[in-house]
Amino acid sequence: MTRTKRRLLITLAVILSLVALAVGAAAIYLGDYYRADEAALAAYPPAAGITESVTEGGDIVVAPASADVGLIFYPGGKVEHRAYLPLCRALAERGILCVIVEMPFRLAVLDVDAADGIPEQYPSVKSWYIGGHSLGGSMAASYLADHPEDFSGLCLLASYSTADLSDTGLSVLSVYGSADGVLNMEKYEEYKGNLPAATVEAVLDGGCHAYFGAYGAQSGDGTPTLTLAEQIAATVGLFADLVAADPEYGG
Repeated sequence: MTRTKRRLLITLAVILSLVALAVGAAAIYLGDYYRADEAALAAYPPAAGITESVTEGGDIVVAPASADVGLIFYPGGKVEHRAYLPLCRALAERGILCVIVEMPFRLAVLDVDAADGIPEQYPSVKSWYIGGHSLGGSMAASYLADHPEDFSGLCLLASYSTADLSDTGLSVLSVYGSADGVLNMEKYEEYKGNLPAATVEAVLDGGCHAYFGAYGAQSGDGTPTLTLAEQIAATVGLFADLVAADPEYGG
């Protein structure tokens, strides 16, 4: 074997090894995610009259008997979308139809346009909002920036918008917990100007990053003094108030 051929084989072997390592690392990273807390889900069952279904694409639809308002929800990064069932069940009790989108590998950044076509499937819903938790909220805001005419507003949970929505006139709710140890507050403040001036901002005293969903403690998060139930109830109340203040509903 010539020296040139040997060098080519060695180079090829190194490249293949690096590719194998990258694939393995990616598989480990994507397979390590926050799973829904089954005990918490069981503790917050859907109320009477609330139906739940799963679409062919894996999205979960939590629907009251009738709804004029809908929310498309993008889950947080590396969080199982079922973890947001308690939040959306509580919203459904307020008459809001919720669609929890299942993201590829639980990363909304891989399917920012996941909301495409969802409103058309529910013609009885007159007003649509979009939102999400953490990374999911940022990706929902990015989607909204390209489709402002299709929505009434945005719900950001421990999140921020890198897209400029300041001149849209949309209704926006931005909520985070005072004990949140995950949300990058420097970026939160940096991008606050991207939201409309009338944005409703709320800081939940004692709330944490993870308690917008039911998936247990999150690495790096602070220690909450609110319970999961209390944080969800406060968040649902704030969003319901935002919807009620919509001029379309007499606000």
